[in-house]
Amino acid sequence: MTAGRPGGRAAIVGAGIVGLSVGWFLQQEGFVVTVYDRTGVAAGSSAGNAGWITPAMVAPLPEPSALRYGLLSVFRPASPLRIAPGALPATWRFLADFAAHSTRRKWLAGVTDLAGLTALALPSYQALAEAGVAGRTEETTIVAAFERPAQADSLRHELQYVAAAGGLDSNVDELTAADLRRETPLLGPKAGYGLRIGRQRFLRPLDFVLSLAASVCGRGGQIVTGARVGAVSRRTNGVRLDVSGCDEDFDVCVLANGAWIRELAGPAGVRVRTVAGRGYSFTVETQERLVQPLYLPAARVACTPVPGGMRVAGTMEFRSAEDPPDRRRISAIVRSARGYLPRVDWSARAEEWVGSRPVTSDGLPIIGSTQVDGLFVAGGHGMWGMTLGPATGRLLARRIATGRPEAALEPFDPLR
Repeated sequence: MTAGRPGGRAAIVGAGIVGLSVGWFLQQEGFVVTVYDRTGVAAGSSAGNAGWITPAMVAPLPEPSALRYGLLSVFRPASPLRIAPGALPATWRFLADFAAHSTRRKWLAGVTDLAGLTALALPSYQALAEAGVAGRTEETTIVAAFERPAQADSLRHELQYVAAAGGLDSNVDELTAADLRRETPLLGPKAGYGLRIGRQRFLRPLDFVLSLAASVCGRGGQIVTGARVGAVSRRTNGVRLDVSGCDEDFDVCVLANGAWIRELAGPAGVRVRTVAGRGYSFTVETQERLVQPLYLPAARVACTPVPGGMRVAGTMEFRSAEDPPDRRRISAIVRSARGYLPRVDWSARAEEWVGSRPVTSDGLPIIGSTQVDGLFVAGGHGMWGMTLGPATGRLLARRIATGRPEAALEPFDPLR
């Protein structure tokens, strides 16, 4: 355990929801914060995601059905979970680890490990709101639609396990076909059964992250964009960053640069395997208003209300974060969702987006200290960065300031 560092200068690498949350809560602990990002605020996976804050659904990605999906996807380009054949040489070690963790026993253990962090998700957003962060979150229920009741068994059991592990009451109700039509008129006849998941939230991700960035700056922080951090090294009583060829010294540094986290964390002893899990989204206008978020589990598609229509997000594509967007993935989302939403004009798409989520091979984030004194990491949240970002920032900032362990972070040791 390293000594606490009450106050001082802190560098954050990465200006997404996780990095900015860490920076904001470090400011609460008395630190002067500088955030570096090689592109800009919310330039990675924090801008175009579904914007869901769903503690009831937080669980590790590796589990038996995900493994089956992944193996089949090599031969089925339209699969919701896609492993591109060309990515296999660079990802096979990760995939081997992923497969080893895709057991029911390890999945259940992962749900328990995530419970402490998940329980702080909504209170941490509330803390930001009470301190004046302007970005809005909306309380909501989420409707999950299926063709038949039996198809809902897997999600129902997952919700029960997550609720039991974290002491959450997500208030899950069954919906008949008539209920679905009444609550979500956009749904077509293919949707014959549903679940309503209560007490969740959603937001417009880019708007929220920009408001969080504005709050960090308004409290005296600095955000430096177009800044590439090439290396982080130890120095006496702190760390030194190579920022675009210039040395910058800080008391502490937190790596929160998403899918690129291993580039800097690997030399500091972090061996947890991570890859870019690329997600795609777009907006589409709708004649009928989508009142609440809609989840189509069979298609792995999430639909979120936006003014005039909805944002449609889906797919998990294991592929280099640097690769250009694959428009076939957008087409795959449309094909998967069209049967449930036949009255949507899917040709009228806008704001098509791809972002790379940092996915770990064991499905758990990496949050905590490294082998370099004063250097910490916060990443690997996979699909749950929006849900868990503020809670991660809150706990890690307290851990850095006090030097005391945080029980909720212990399962996410970056040196595990």
